[in-house]
This record gives sequence, C-alpha cells and structure tokens, in this order.
Amino acid sequence: MHVAPTAEQFAALSNLAPDRAAKPIVMLNLLRFLDKALPGYGCDDMTGEEAYREYGRRLNALGPDIFTADPFWMGEGGPTIIGPSNETWHEMILVRYTSVDAFVTMVTNPEYLKAAEARTAAIADSRLVLLHEAG
Repeated sequence: MHVAPTAEQFAALSNLAPDRAAKPIVMLNLLRFLDKALPGYGCDDMTGEEAYREYGRRLNALGPDIFTADPFWMGEGGPTIIGPSNETWHEMILVRYTSVDAFVTMVTNPEYLKAAEARTAAIADSRLVLLHEAG
C-alpha cells in the first residue's frame, strides 16, 4: 500500500532537469479509501471517504498562499480495462501546479502537513503520477 512518497521518490523531484521542473505540471491522483478512517488524525468516526473530504476542507481553509493546487477534474474510478483487475480506485483527480517547485513548496509547508493528516487517515492505497505536457 502506498500512502506517502518514499524519500527516494520525493528526492527524484529534485533531480528533474531544470527546464522540466520549471514548467507547469499535472498530478494524477488515484485514490482508494479505507472503510473507516484511521484514528488519531482528527477524523475519528469518519469513513475514509469522509476523511478525504475533510482533507479537502482543511486545504481550502489554508488559503491560496499555501494551497497552490488547482484540482480541475475529479471522478469515480471504474473498472480497469488494461492492467491488474484487482487494482481498483474509488476516485481519480487531476491537479494542476505552476511547477514542481510550487508542488514541493506546498507539500513541505508545516500548515499543509498538518492539514494532510486527514489524507493519511483516509487512504488505503494511492498513486501520484507527475505529468508534463507533451511537446
């Protein structure tokens, strides 16, 4: 199960070529929620999906100086057509950032990290894939 990046995965962002790191990016989020949110993150007695909605509320409360993401598409996961049939997702989200640096700055901010505890409580498994526009 994957809930947060490993140190190696996060460090790989620093190794992107400078011309790629400065370009706008989109993050593909694939999310599978826990049936019941993990206790101890301020989401007790919530389902995983409810805790993820709480994460969204907490992010929006941070304001645009910290929450620099632009979630522009969200949908329910469907059946896997190509790939492992047991890898199913409850929700998929596309989130735009102005650059890799903007993403890193946001996710390392102490206020973001506090808000993200609700995400930790919510997620059974996830994928976060960095996308650059082709061309």
